[in-house]
Amino acid sequence: MSPSPLPPGVVRSAAAVNEDIRRLWRDPRVQLSGEGRAALERLYEEWAAAIRAKVVEAA
Repeated sequence: MSPSPLPPGVVRSAAAVNEDIRRLWRDPRVQLSGEGRAALERLYEEWAAAIRAKVVEAA
């Protein structure tokens, strides 16, 4: 995962966030801990924000 949170308004690329998701959950057959699931949820939210930012940028 990223070493520290980004300042508000700064969005990492979806690809960068996806790398963190893959690093966190290397094997989907293995259940994540509560902390891991919380981190994954934050990464999913960040990924969705990156996708939205890209759509807005393209418009």
